[in-house]
Amino acid sequence: MGTLQDAKRVARAHHAAIKDAGPDDIAAALAKNTAENWHWRGVHPFHEQHGATAVAEAFYKPFLQAFTRVQRREDIFIAGLNDCDNQSSTWVGSMGHLMGLFDAPFLGIMPTSRITMLRYATFHRVEGSKIVETALFVDLLHLMMQAGQYPLPPQTAAHLVQPGPMTHDGLLYHDADVAEGTKTLSLINRMISDINGHEKYKTRQEELAQCWHDDMIWWGPAGIGATYTIDRYIDQHQSPFRTNLKDRIYNGHICRIAEGDFGGFFGWANLTVTNAGGYMGLPAGQPADMRVVDIYRRDGDKLAENWVFIDMLHWLNQQGLDVLARSKAI
Repeated sequence: MGTLQDAKRVARAHHAAIKDAGPDDIAAALAKNTAENWHWRGVHPFHEQHGATAVAEAFYKPFLQAFTRVQRREDIFIAGLNDCDNQSSTWVGSMGHLMGLFDAPFLGIMPTSRITMLRYATFHRVEGSKIVETALFVDLLHLMMQAGQYPLPPQTAAHLVQPGPMTHDGLLYHDADVAEGTKTLSLINRMISDINGHEKYKTRQEELAQCWHDDMIWWGPAGIGATYTIDRYIDQHQSPFRTNLKDRIYNGHICRIAEGDFGGFFGWANLTVTNAGGYMGLPAGQPADMRVVDIYRRDGDKLAENWVFIDMLHWLNQQGLDVLARSKAI
């Protein structure tokens, strides 16, 4: 197993190769720093792919044909040993926006010829000098909002192009103090335990106050939106989520890491839930998987910020609503 710095160098070389590539040579660029059997996971409609050529054809080539002059505007960059496999694998996490000029149709979404920000979060598992596994989450509903083609009822919280950490210190290109990462991971694990055992608290405010600052910011995905303070988080996300979604099953995570004041995880899928009726304005549905990324900033002994990505289109598609097909038909 290499050091975190070794893994970071591989991930940064991978990002640099993507930056310099166009639609015609993106497959070769992806192959430079990835294993031959690279396992890639993407949101609906990309799903799971294997190898650089398949990943290029599924996501990167169509994306680069639609978006020109693309920049990776990175806000968080961390690495860590995976808490989900007894720290036997090394992962690198990155979060921010892919910004470009939206100049051609993408997945049936019509172009605007304007600056467009595609929210992303990615996790790379690195072995030696190669990336062997990746998860890339992008917020396609947020893209549709920017293009004026949002397909759902109004969301409960705010729609924003989301900033990075308030502290502007999320790019950990140099390794952070190991003890600080341990504190962050311990706090994230305690917060997860509180969610799974929330019945022991008298109120939701009491539950959240264990691990969150009162002025927490929850940077939620499009379809839900962003909230500020514990009380507004409860009103604008937690209450609708717990009230309108039933039979919640926690499936666990594939990766959970922390470095310094930052940490995060993803699952495939994290949760299985059933819409009891009314969630996101939709009728009652059947059980459906939620693939989720959470990335956190710790401030002292509590969490201060949380960026969330949910594969909403996959969750909706399992319930018979193919948002992209409907968009193409308009």
